[in-house]
Amino acid sequence: MLEYEALYTSQGYRAVCGVDEAGRGPLAGPVCAAAVIFPEGLVIEGVDDSKKLTEKKRELLFDIIKEKALAYSVAWASVEEIEEMNILNAAMLAMKRAVENLSVKADFALIDGNKTPQLTIPCLAIVKGDALSQSIAAASILAKVSRDRLMLELAKKYPQYHFEKHKGYGTKVHRDALLEYGPCEIHRPSFLKKILAVKDE
Repeated sequence: MLEYEALYTSQGYRAVCGVDEAGRGPLAGPVCAAAVIFPEGLVIEGVDDSKKLTEKKRELLFDIIKEKALAYSVAWASVEEIEEMNILNAAMLAMKRAVENLSVKADFALIDGNKTPQLTIPCLAIVKGDALSQSIAAASILAKVSRDRLMLELAKKYPQYHFEKHKGYGTKVHRDALLEYGPCEIHRPSFLKKILAVKDE
């Protein structure tokens, strides 16, 4: 999973970062992004697309990635920003913040997906990049674990929605709670129109 990193390192780049986000699909909570730079040639066993890993494995790798990375950063775009600029643009904003907040300045960015944020450094979008690049996969793990942990904290504040079970995604438990209690301040209003329309019928 180091082909892309090796390619751009061979072209003279010295700090290639991988970037990914978590939380574009949920009905509630912010979107999270992470950026990771590894020392050249470092391989971390087990790093893969966060969606393919168990929660326990992600938690274990979360600490290893932070320990081994040359630099890493986790950044957010709020529910208000999601509503203001739409989820795609908010995800791009979170990615931009993650890259800009790195303690070691990246000089090239590998971005998961088919679109790149507006960065001041060269970058490449890679579809399914979290399965093809170790640094993108590591970023996907940092973003996913960070967001899940936040949703567990928010579950304590809003217990009626059971965020600890679904992390804000539109499961039946979550939808039923929305129909019973209505949305709270961390829900994304633009994501709820179809669900709440059922309540109004």
